[in-house]
Amino acid sequence: CGEMHHLVDVAPFSNECRDAPDTEETEFSDAVFEYISRILMEEDIEEKTCMLQDSLDLLSAEKSFYEVLGKKYPPSPEPKRPDLCSESRFVRQFRMGVEESSKFLPNQATTELLYQEPYGKIDKVDRLGALKRKESLHMEEGNMEERSSKQAFVHEESVLRSDAFDAVLLNIQGEGLAHLMNLRASLKHRVNEIAHKIEEPKGGRGHGKKKRGKVEVVDVRTLLIQCAQAVASNDHRSANALLNEIRKHASPFGDGTQRLAHYFANGLEARLAGTGSQIYRGLVNRKTTAADMLNAYHLYLAACPFQRYSNTVSCRMVIDTVADKMRIHIIDFGILYGFRWPTLIQLLSRRPCPPKLRITGIDLPQPGFRPAQRIKETGRRLANYAQSFNVPFEYNAIAKRWEFIELEELKIDRDEVTIVNCMFRFENLFDETVEEESPRDIVLNLIRRAQPDLFIHGVINGNYNAPFFVTRFREALHHFSSLFDMLDTIIPCENQERMLIEKVTLEREALNTIACEGWERVERPESYKQWQLRNMRAGFVQVPLSRRLAQFVFNKIASRYHKDFVVDEVGKWLLIGWKGRFLYAFSTWKPA
Repeated sequence: CGEMHHLVDVAPFSNECRDAPDTEETEFSDAVFEYISRILMEEDIEEKTCMLQDSLDLLSAEKSFYEVLGKKYPPSPEPKRPDLCSESRFVRQFRMGVEESSKFLPNQATTELLYQEPYGKIDKVDRLGALKRKESLHMEEGNMEERSSKQAFVHEESVLRSDAFDAVLLNIQGEGLAHLMNLRASLKHRVNEIAHKIEEPKGGRGHGKKKRGKVEVVDVRTLLIQCAQAVASNDHRSANALLNEIRKHASPFGDGTQRLAHYFANGLEARLAGTGSQIYRGLVNRKTTAADMLNAYHLYLAACPFQRYSNTVSCRMVIDTVADKMRIHIIDFGILYGFRWPTLIQLLSRRPCPPKLRITGIDLPQPGFRPAQRIKETGRRLANYAQSFNVPFEYNAIAKRWEFIELEELKIDRDEVTIVNCMFRFENLFDETVEEESPRDIVLNLIRRAQPDLFIHGVINGNYNAPFFVTRFREALHHFSSLFDMLDTIIPCENQERMLIEKVTLEREALNTIACEGWERVERPESYKQWQLRNMRAGFVQVPLSRRLAQFVFNKIASRYHKDFVVDEVGKWLLIGWKGRFLYAFSTWKPA
């Protein structure tokens, strides 16, 4: 905690901080835990795949589909509304062909190898409890006939309410908070054990081992950079020799550095062979169930503050902006499962007369004949949640490429307080190096034209979008090194959800960054300073974050998370990171 206090002057805010209710942390814990648990109870959740995974799969497959047809990519949008439903049908057929061909591609680590027996008592999070509740539900409905697709369409309402369930989960001292705190305690105990083993001298050789380990880390990174230079020069002989050396220090089941080396070596090997795009599509076609990803997300919430406090920033800035207004419109770019808004719904319900909340949920289309189905499911879940708390609610789903959205589709009402929110998803928009008219600038201009009362913008603070490969590789290596080191420090290496995060998310992002180019490279993060220039060019002025909110985040991360997490406020941006490297940044804006 000591190293964090120098980042901000604590004294001027001490009274404000004492006034801030400590139940905010509890509110978030219970609201999100309950929301995740409700999703896990849905009958078909084990059959569904990750929403973002499917969307990026479709996005990366589009270019290859148009090349096969001999047409220009990206397609020129027709006036007002491209026919995305008919387009997705043909893309889906092409994707099925890619999925079949991907079975013959090299596979470094199969899914079966990852799902070994979980480690210790902290691995399953709340999955066991959710599955037991789900099992009980199935027993009650066991005599029902198999439902038609129309019946399945309205399934959510039949499983989301239970008095006993709400009594446990809605209490501010309920099971949701207990599970999260127990998991955090287990993780903290694990960290202390590791620290004790490192510090404990063994025959006077402890310092030597630590030193040799440090040299090995530096050597692996140097080898990776040298290999990237050989790949960039198309020097197959040197690159293969370096890859063989790297493989000696790489493993998907080793420590953080070994896992980093394994996945980055895979990316270099794919780039050298020219198979990056095929292997990337093979990775996204290797489906992961939504249930597994939700459990991994719950672990991630407990282990690190990045996602948790991005949700806190969104929620608290909305509350501060709307004040006592009675009509609120939130436009959420990248809504996915809607995890940000259950806490807001709870807070709004505490007013004597809760305001009407309207959410426009925007995300990329899903493959298949119903590209908006999953986004609409998010709306139904949020609607049911709002009904639980007697908050008037309306939802509008938009499933299309964001740069093709028209202002009229946002249905702006000047009598509402309008807030635009986007957390970490602008990195998947193409920029001017790919398309002359940058989709990033198009979307920012759309938001400015909507004239929101506030634009909440969270970005991945990564500088690995350079067109020059070696520069991009070096920056990506720094960024992913921090992520793998963080996971290795906090979570046991045998943990199933940790391996899922690394395999499904980090490997996919790293391979796309290293081995794909042009339209097929969908991972394109920029630094917060670059986004600041973009936002200003688009006609926004930056609004300082609430100092009370900033102090709240400082204090909570210092007191509840590992000491190596860092927080700072620079140029009106709230920055959060690991061991001195800031990985995520948050800011608020208004149209000029």
